[in-house]
Amino acid sequence: MKLISWNVNGLRACVQKGFLDFFQKADADIFCIQESKLQEGQISLDLPGYYQYWNYAQKKGYSGTAIFTRQEPLTVTYGIGIPEHDTEGRVITLEFPEFYMVTCYTPNSQNELARLPYRMQWEDAFRGYLLSLDAKKPVILCGDLNVAHQEIDLKNPKTNRQNAGFTDEERSKMTELLESGFTDTFRYFYPDQENIYSWWSYRFKAREKNAGWRIDYFITSKRLDEKLTDAKIHTDIFGSDHCPVELTLGT
Repeated sequence: MKLISWNVNGLRACVQKGFLDFFQKADADIFCIQESKLQEGQISLDLPGYYQYWNYAQKKGYSGTAIFTRQEPLTVTYGIGIPEHDTEGRVITLEFPEFYMVTCYTPNSQNELARLPYRMQWEDAFRGYLLSLDAKKPVILCGDLNVAHQEIDLKNPKTNRQNAGFTDEERSKMTELLESGFTDTFRYFYPDQENIYSWWSYRFKAREKNAGWRIDYFITSKRLDEKLTDAKIHTDIFGSDHCPVELTLGT
């Protein structure tokens, strides 16, 4: 089974930059996107053979997620069931017979960490949500989780310490999630791999210099470890300031 996740940073713009070409070439069983920046009816994607599920933010042109899947899910859930966290279109959960598929666009802590206190509330609520799913069947989580977990996960850890996405607080929440029974699949396969990132600022020619961050993940319930077959980061794919990430699992 092949899974793809991509923060497209505006789907309408990304479609103009080759999204559909990559979608068709990827030939994924499940394809998740974050930061669609859409309202309902603003785009019509012709994706033969796929069911489409969309979650939109109340605020126009902001956030938003979608999942495209070949197999029809048993159930579909939008958000995490907590009203204060469910207005920005950040989470979709599909239930399949063997697992839950969750895509997430984690809130950014923003400049001067203006939203860090909210981010901490989100982290605890979202981890609780994942654990409630994991108690029933294994979970596959993907998305832009807006944190570089370890120093190896970004180009300039020392100068970025306590910047949004690399605060001690955000990193410790990722540690807490993993320690509660989950696997960072890229590090599972490539624990020491340096200089592989999934996001680059549009400023300062960051992508050209590979001054990036690995903030896009596939995180899975630990009991799926034996089914993991590979994880990839498609650094050669453009169209967004993020690149797609991939997970493959055996049966």
